[in-house]
Amino acid sequence: MKNFRLLIVTAALMAVALSASAQSKIASVDMKKLFNGYYKTRMAQSALDKDKTDLRKEIKDMADGLDKAKLEYKQLLDQANDQAISADERDRRKQAAADKAREVNSSQVAIEQFQRQAETQLGDKSQRMISNLLGEIQKAAADKAKAGGYNLVVNSSNTEAYVYTDPATDITDSILKQLNAGAPIDVSKPAGGLPFNISTNMP
Repeated sequence: MKNFRLLIVTAALMAVALSASAQSKIASVDMKKLFNGYYKTRMAQSALDKDKTDLRKEIKDMADGLDKAKLEYKQLLDQANDQAISADERDRRKQAAADKAREVNSSQVAIEQFQRQAETQLGDKSQRMISNLLGEIQKAAADKAKAGGYNLVVNSSNTEAYVYTDPATDITDSILKQLNAGAPIDVSKPAGGLPFNISTNMP
C-alpha cells in the first residue's frame, strides 16, 4: 500500500513538473465537495433512504407474521399436552403443532433470504447511482477545464496524493454552480454531511 501511494505521489509530481515545463495551466477540484453538493446526489440519497424505509417496513411486517406463527405454535403445543382433552384430540393438536413448526422454520428462512437479497439489490443500486453521478461530475469538470484552457486538473480532496494546491486555481465552485443550475430542489443549505460514498448498510 505504501509503495502504491508513493507511486501515486511520484506520478502526480512528475505530471506537475512536466506540465509546468510546458507552461501548462493546472486547476484543482474538490471531488468530495462536488459529489456532496450536487443536487442529484441529494436526490439519490433521498431515494435510497426511502427504499431502506420501505424495506424495513416490509421486513417488520414479515417478522410480525413470524411472531404470530410462533405464538400459535406455542398455543398448539400447550393444547397438545392438555390432559383435559381426549387423546385423539391431543394427537391432532400435536400434528398441528408440528405443521406450524415447519411453517415457522420456513418463514424464518424466507425472511433471512429476502433481507439478504434486498440489501444486495440496494447495494447494487447505490453503486450504479454513484458511478453515474461521478461520471456526470467528471464530465462537467473536464468541460470546464477545456473551456478554461487547463491541461491538468487535480483532485484536491485526495490529500495523500498532493501536498499543496493553489486556491486560486480551484474551479470547484464554478463547476458546482454549473451542475446545480436549474436544480429542482433547494441547494442553498449545507448537504448535512452526506458521505462521499452512499452507504447502504441496514442499521
